[in-house]
Amino acid sequence: MTQSLLRALPLMVVAMFLIPLGDSAGRLLGAFHGVNPFFTAWSRFALGFLLLAPFAFSRSALRLLADWRIWLRAAFLICGITSILTALRTEPIANVFGVFFIGPILSYFLSALFLREPITLVRTALLLTGFYGVVMVVDPRFGLSPGLGFALLAGCFYGAYLTASRWLTDAGRPRQILITQLLIGAVVLMPVGLYHWPPMTGEIAVFTTVSALGSALGNLLLIVALGMAPASRLAPFVYIQLVAATLLGFFIFAEVPQERALQGLALILASGLATLFLRERR
Repeated sequence: MTQSLLRALPLMVVAMFLIPLGDSAGRLLGAFHGVNPFFTAWSRFALGFLLLAPFAFSRSALRLLADWRIWLRAAFLICGITSILTALRTEPIANVFGVFFIGPILSYFLSALFLREPITLVRTALLLTGFYGVVMVVDPRFGLSPGLGFALLAGCFYGAYLTASRWLTDAGRPRQILITQLLIGAVVLMPVGLYHWPPMTGEIAVFTTVSALGSALGNLLLIVALGMAPASRLAPFVYIQLVAATLLGFFIFAEVPQERALQGLALILASGLATLFLRERR
């Protein structure tokens, strides 16, 4: 293991726990304090922008706003975050993250369709196995609940977001692209976010801050880690989010996924790691 990977790995692991932690705080806001997901989503973008602006905001980042693809990518991100926060109001966090990981599966096929990225039989089979894991978590035999429906919608937006991110690799530096997404989200969601401003109790203020900082710091550490080691070496650790979500669901909400959901989560994790390992071997 190279020195750069040894330095990047702790940052990657922390990032993969911070992002579900931010979503756990978002769930506390929505499910236990009745805070509207549009306010939570807006506060994430706004506080995230204020936190990262000193490190990433510049004239070159501002010029990216002239590229319509930046706005399309931001739209996918805004819809995805709003959808996952809506899902977390009613569904266990581990199940939401399990369904949400349909995003990388969808991105694989979208990238092949629109970006002409190659498709292989083995990788397709592994991704379809992961999709079956998502089906196990959703368990359509008992009907798709509205919460898991929003989680599925969030995953679809995330898949489109990942494909758009690959499309925009030549548009600017990752930090510049991230700060523009935060700025666009803060501006676009401001009217509806302010309209749904909740009574600001101490608990709501704390959970709002944790929700925003968990997401912003997690993504910042992810960007720093990717600048220290190749993305192909760090990519398998993205699936730590599934483990983190399950642990946070247990310790914060006393949620234990049902046996079928646990099997589905394990299948998603295994197929995802196998797919990423296969890509690196190639």
